[in-house]
Amino acid sequence: MEKIETLKDGSKVILKTMSLEDLEKLHCFYRSLPREDRKYLRIDVTDRVSLERKLKSTEPWRDVHLVAYQGDDVVGHGMLELFLEQWRKHHGELRVLATRECRRMGLGMLLMRELYLQAAQRKVEKVVVKMMGPQISAQSIARKLGFHQETVIPDYVVDLDGEAQDLVIMTCRMDDLWNELETFYMDESWVKLR
Repeated sequence: MEKIETLKDGSKVILKTMSLEDLEKLHCFYRSLPREDRKYLRIDVTDRVSLERKLKSTEPWRDVHLVAYQGDDVVGHGMLELFLEQWRKHHGELRVLATRECRRMGLGMLLMRELYLQAAQRKVEKVVVKMMGPQISAQSIARKLGFHQETVIPDYVVDLDGEAQDLVIMTCRMDDLWNELETFYMDESWVKLR
């Protein structure tokens, strides 16, 4: 998959399915993010070896990685991870991150929409997001997309500074997510750019 999309400010991005050829650009993207943006990620994405190991461990028939390019630079990364266990095979986990410059421009929503479409093709019924307690703005965005907090596990994960953090788990039915994405795309200012 590769397509050109327009952000709210009229600038263009290319969304594409990621390959290992994108690894260097993805690594540069993660290294360029402020530490505060990386502090709550699952792995130290500035460590190229860890990032490469994580990407190589994903299965292309199961997991979807998308990258967003502006020019030669990666400005966003999204992932849909599916589960193999019988009891969770109808679930998918979403993760999306964009540069601060692209966040209020709709890039995260574009990545979410594409991941939603990939999840729908794979017959996912419910999507999950997991984040650490201090990620208040990410939780707020998830709520706006129709996610509901299912549970908080106190001091369950450790951030990059080695501090224990609560793990927040939120879920959303696919129909609810699509309704919220559709509402976002019907915004007049967005429609003018499409």
